[in-house]
Amino acid sequence: MKLKELSVFFPAYNEEKRLEKTVLSALKVLPSVADKWEVIIVNDGSKDKTGKVAKKIASKNKNVSVIEHEVNRGYGAALKSGLYSAKYKWISFIDSDGQFDFSEIDQFIKTQNETDADLVIGYYKSRAVPFYRKVNSTLWQLVVFVLFGLKVRDIDCAFKLIDAKIVKQIPQLESERGAFISSELLIKAKKVGAKIVEIPVSHYPREGGVGTGASLNVIIKSFVDLFRLWRKLSS
Repeated sequence: MKLKELSVFFPAYNEEKRLEKTVLSALKVLPSVADKWEVIIVNDGSKDKTGKVAKKIASKNKNVSVIEHEVNRGYGAALKSGLYSAKYKWISFIDSDGQFDFSEIDQFIKTQNETDADLVIGYYKSRAVPFYRKVNSTLWQLVVFVLFGLKVRDIDCAFKLIDAKIVKQIPQLESERGAFISSELLIKAKKVGAKIVEIPVSHYPREGGVGTGASLNVIIKSFVDLFRLWRKLSS
């Protein structure tokens, strides 16, 4: 089963050791799942050689492009750059750290075809992170459910398939520095009546590097963004 068009983007921050393997794995899969496709690498002001690796990949494949943030702006900013730069009917994104298997995109496409969903979002079969990260995620999802009525298995799973029309219909995404961006996307999609369907995805241990999602600054900023949106939608 193939899509006519698919844009895939990879947010990347200090992923020089994992980016090439992750993107090349996706490039092998894409011709079998989409007639027309593109790959966008969003280098969010990396301090290592992520930018050089991204440009090297793009130089060898005409379907790959690179967006450069001169300074690190945050995961939300990287997601927005990818979402708003994608040119095709369907948009997918996964993290560039190699913790997902992009070949599972075929299950996203199959599910979309069977359910006519506007968003097909992944949830972890078994999340390869420390226990405290799982507790943090559970508490976060509870707060989001209480404030917005959004109930999904995993708000922040970074593997999604999205109809580009929803990106155009929802109000401009605002979150940048914190980890609120995925929640904001789903909350706003739900508000415009988008159909959201969930499927299980594999998740693998991170091979080196350090994720930034659990840092105190990111958590604080995420809650600031959360309550700002709640006040805006409640007024």
